[in-house]
Amino acid sequence: MRTRTGGCLCGAVRYEVKGEPLRAGLCHCADCRKESGSAFVTFAVWPREAFDHSGPAATHQGRSFCPVCGGRLFCLTDEEAELRLGSLDDAPMEIAPLYEIWVKRRESWLHPLQRTDQYQEDAG
Repeated sequence: MRTRTGGCLCGAVRYEVKGEPLRAGLCHCADCRKESGSAFVTFAVWPREAFDHSGPAATHQGRSFCPVCGGRLFCLTDEEAELRLGSLDDAPMEIAPLYEIWVKRRESWLHPLQRTDQYQEDAG
């Protein structure tokens, strides 16, 4: 079973995730734009039991980040771990988004990802 690792910019928070993601996507919602400082966020979701982390992760409204450098990392629920793909150590990676959400907020200069499902707001 494959293990992937990742962490924040300064290295204070580290994580690992085992296996393949359940799904991967790209989000254009206002919250993701604000928390990332970018036009969108790419993410992938694993079962919660496949995820483990170390270090002093802080959380605000369900979004975990490093309190030292501010690097955004993951969102955890009892069932799932949603990781920001940019925080993985291996780049480029083979995990590609299969869908885009909140496309009604996508910048006009960004083209839809080819061969992906498109959702005006949240997926299904």
